[in-house]
Amino acid sequence: MEGVSPNTSFALLGYPRSRKNGGHVEHVATVRVIFGDTDAAGIVYYGNYLRWFEVGRAELMRRKGFLYLVTMEGGVLLPVIEASARYHASARYDDMLRIHAEIRDFRGVRLTFGYRIERDDGTSLVTGHTVHAFAGRDGRPVRPPAEFRALSLSNDISRGKGT
Repeated sequence: MEGVSPNTSFALLGYPRSRKNGGHVEHVATVRVIFGDTDAAGIVYYGNYLRWFEVGRAELMRRKGFLYLVTMEGGVLLPVIEASARYHASARYDDMLRIHAEIRDFRGVRLTFGYRIERDDGTSLVTGHTVHAFAGRDGRPVRPPAEFRALSLSNDISRGKGT
């Protein structure tokens, strides 16, 4: 998307900013595109961006103190029930990418994350979101675990301190 700077907010890109529990949270993870991420022309395969959304989401939640593996072992899953990506430019082999992830909304058993992936020169490559639902092993909705509800969802992670 031409004219989108790395500092453009999700709201300006047409994404809502409603939050029931807490404020804006963002963490930046960094990945380098390897040859296996690309097609024969050296351009990143579109499905890999969803995998990188997961990298950003996992790092964000880990830094917030939420360990998904522990929650899974307790019988609570957090499956994706919706995913969306809007592609603005292509990443290529050996590009260094910054992954921005935020908790956009948390209501009931649903948790929505927003993402922006950009090249290290600031070019916006993809924006998107995933919606997850807390569920038991039987797939039925369950109340979010106490350890998740106890998390601070406020922006206590500086945007400049991501790795």
